[in-house]
Amino acid sequence: MTITIGAGIPNYGPDYASMRDAWVEAERLGADTLWTFDHFFRSDEGADRTAPNLECLTLLAAMAATTTRARIGPLVACNSYRNPDLHADMARTIDHISGGRYILGIGAGWFEPDYIAYGYPFGTAPSRLRDLAEALPRIRRRLAALNPAPLGPLPILVAGAGRKITLRLAAEHADLWNGYGTPAEYAELVGVLHDHCATVGRDPAAVECTVMLEHARQLEQLDEYVDAGATHLIWTVPGPPYDLAGIRDLIAWRDHRRSA
Repeated sequence: MTITIGAGIPNYGPDYASMRDAWVEAERLGADTLWTFDHFFRSDEGADRTAPNLECLTLLAAMAATTTRARIGPLVACNSYRNPDLHADMARTIDHISGGRYILGIGAGWFEPDYIAYGYPFGTAPSRLRDLAEALPRIRRRLAALNPAPLGPLPILVAGAGRKITLRLAAEHADLWNGYGTPAEYAELVGVLHDHCATVGRDPAAVECTVMLEHARQLEQLDEYVDAGATHLIWTVPGPPYDLAGIRDLIAWRDHRRSA
């Protein structure tokens, strides 16, 4: 089994240079994937909404230009913030800048302060999921029509834990799925995803299972997450200032498994 390690570098650092240095160092340490987040304000509970923050996809274009090996992407881009055809075009362009390393991560959206401040209709959770269901095939069609085509495979990642709709959309459309929770909760979600794959006639192995890790205790449960079905573990780097100790631990764990 191939284990993939990702580093999520928050886009609310004190300045661009600090973010760039963090993702460059994470790649140098051996991270397989690099990510940032699509919020216009810090979304963590109790955070200062006036803190520094940079826009996600333009930041990913810079990440594409300043890294050389790791795959990169948003974890995840909010479907509500960009027309699906434009989103596909932006992703294709970043894919070219990166030399074919882009992953188009997308979700239905949930953070109401973003919507209010930027004038997007917040709607309801069901309406946002309907919008995502309509957007995913549009994105695929636009990617197939663009000239020049993406350089790389440009896989689509769908994120979320909604058992009835989100996981079904992942089964239908995604190359990767991102979930979260305890190992037991994550294992349950993987099982639901696989059930949806069976319903829509897809091989569950065609959907790479990724998990977002945010708490120090989860770094002690890595083997449990693998047993639960995860093959791609993504650590949200604390900061700023960015502390890459968790990424070092994940990479050391990955390398030990490979040599065992």
